[in-house]
Amino acid sequence: MIPDGTRLVKPAPRLLAGLGRALKRAFGQDCFLCGQPTQAPVCPGCARDLPAAPANACPICALATPDGSTCGRCLARAPAFDATQSAFSYAYPVDGLIQAGKYHAAFPVLSWLAQYLSARCLAHYRDSGSNPDLIVPMPLHAARLRERGYNQATLLALPLAARWQVPLADTLVTRLFDTAPQSRLSLPARRRNLRGAFACSTDLSGRHVVVIDDVMTSGTSLDELAMSLKRCGAARVDNWVLARTPALPSGR
Repeated sequence: MIPDGTRLVKPAPRLLAGLGRALKRAFGQDCFLCGQPTQAPVCPGCARDLPAAPANACPICALATPDGSTCGRCLARAPAFDATQSAFSYAYPVDGLIQAGKYHAAFPVLSWLAQYLSARCLAHYRDSGSNPDLIVPMPLHAARLRERGYNQATLLALPLAARWQVPLADTLVTRLFDTAPQSRLSLPARRRNLRGAFACSTDLSGRHVVVIDDVMTSGTSLDELAMSLKRCGAARVDNWVLARTPALPSGR
């Protein structure tokens, strides 16, 4: 049974072909980064130079570790989520690509980045033999959604849900209040800022849920969302994020 607020996103070949033509028109077949002619928003040369996520990383929070083992922070205080997969490190020029998609409606860039995230996750889950039951985009508060006009996490989640054929639950969780920006807060302040920020009332008993977000910094928002999902019975919550910051914010 698929929970309320969930929809199946099916691949649409004609729609995808039309999107490809629209991308070429929108970008004039020029690379978003270097301006050279290309068939995609970012040319192959620039794509090769993007900062990849570390090969060895904590399986829970995706911070780099010497041998890919669980980091000390997750051992000392395990978050509510169970795993994190990241396609890139949050550094130049990935930061600019994500900001263009997030704040300036560069939707083709987000779709292009989502392909990299999907490939990373496909390799991981093929090896693990475990597939998710639901995909949940990190929700925006209604006021922020009205202001921006779109949720970048939902735009990332749409092609992932279509490729994986996993139901997209984009209205399953509600963001209850519009929290202050997290970027300048210490880690304890981030936790206080997000406490009780999400609500979910759907029975998720036994479900493996994947949460989609653009950037993971401290992981506080993802932790709070995972707690909300697990209170509804989710058995496992994984994060799929475009980029992970290489270090935690100061003031832990």
